[in-house]
Amino acid sequence: MQTAEDQFQFFEGILFETLGHDVQVNEYRLLQGGSINATVQILTSEGKYFVKYNTLNYDQMFAAEARGLDLLRETKVIRIPEVINWGRRDGHDYLILEHIEANKQNKFYWETLGHKLAALHRNTSDCFGLGFNNYIGSLEQNNEPNINWIPFFIEKRLNVQAGLAYYNELIDKEVYDKFQKFYELLPSLLPDERPSLLHGDLWAGNVIADNIGEPCLIDPAVYYGNREVELAFTRLFDGFDNRFYEAYHESFPLQPRFEDRAGIYNLYALMVHVNIFGAIYLPPVLRTLNRYLS
Repeated sequence: MQTAEDQFQFFEGILFETLGHDVQVNEYRLLQGGSINATVQILTSEGKYFVKYNTLNYDQMFAAEARGLDLLRETKVIRIPEVINWGRRDGHDYLILEHIEANKQNKFYWETLGHKLAALHRNTSDCFGLGFNNYIGSLEQNNEPNINWIPFFIEKRLNVQAGLAYYNELIDKEVYDKFQKFYELLPSLLPDERPSLLHGDLWAGNVIADNIGEPCLIDPAVYYGNREVELAFTRLFDGFDNRFYEAYHESFPLQPRFEDRAGIYNLYALMVHVNIFGAIYLPPVLRTLNRYLS
């Protein structure tokens, strides 16, 4: 178990590797984070930094996150933390980011988020997917490009998660077979759209208000996909004000009957949760499958 002195040495070591000179760490504060990484605010002689680190040896997790954050920042449409460095030291993988001082949401926070997410989604590509793989939570996310959305959604999203759940005995053969039958229906259920740049893991905990109360996106699982999957995910666990949806639709209207399709897209997010947290997330999956297969 690391002592406080060990922690100070670790933080000062990664800052030396990053900045090329000694930096005194005056204080560090553990923040509320996920189940994978420790998250820390460190106060130094040269300002504040945000650090994520773990000892779990996820292959290139932070490298992929850094590339995803940079890709989102390059659009210049919404605030994204600046990547300062990532690497490995003393058995820990780490990611150093710009520290963003969380604040109270300003008066137009939700409208701004809706308009800016719509602007982000107008960034497009020739293919669905991405030029590198990354992670959603602790699970690898395969982003091998495909020019067609439905095959990509089936092969690189739904069936990967269904197969993993079946392998780990979280679902049985009957449920796995339901997924296979369900895939046959998707061409008649999902609309065609150009690939949009997605945050990829957009729930309320991955949006914060910055020092002036404007929205800032964190912890992405970036890829180019159908933007409806992103909007569906925002509805899965609530937390987004109706002003957000109104502003988004004003900027970039969704195709008719999106609400009917949201459950289809959320099969991916729900199966990710099944594979990470267990079968407690399975009932809404079964309801969606049964709805279309009955």
